Amino acid sequence: MSLDPIDTKILTILKNDSRLSHKEIGEMVHRTGQAVGQRIAKMQDEGLIQKYSIVIQHHATQFIRVMMQNNRFAEFEAFTQQFEQIESCFKVSGSACYMLVGHFEHSALNHFIEQLSDWGQYSVDSVVRQVSPTE
Repeated sequence: MSLDPIDTKILTILKNDSRLSHKEIGEMVHRTGQAVGQRIAKMQDEGLIQKYSIVIQHHATQFIRVMMQNNRFAEFEAFTQQFEQIESCFKVSGSACYMLVGHFEHSALNHFIEQLSDWGQYSVDSVVRQVSPTE
């Protein structure tokens, strides 16, 4: 799908606040609410917009790389689903087999990595400060 400048602006607006009505977005891009709704529906139909979500402010965030010692990938993926603190699990290429994004408090992280060590080597990078992009 090729995006024109209006579509791009609509996406930027939705990324910042997906709760806005089509009418409110239309006022920002100088289109009717109905026209905005049609553009959004087309982007959804074509798979560009896949879902709407919220952003939660977590007290802790970790990026966890896992280098597997075996090829039990399906079992490992099921293991990760047991932890509500894991926001995302990506199978990746490169120096690791998986990249996890977690939100573990200190004691819960310790418990998790004790179990994680059964699957292979890992590294944990903890976020100390989020840097927001300039708009």
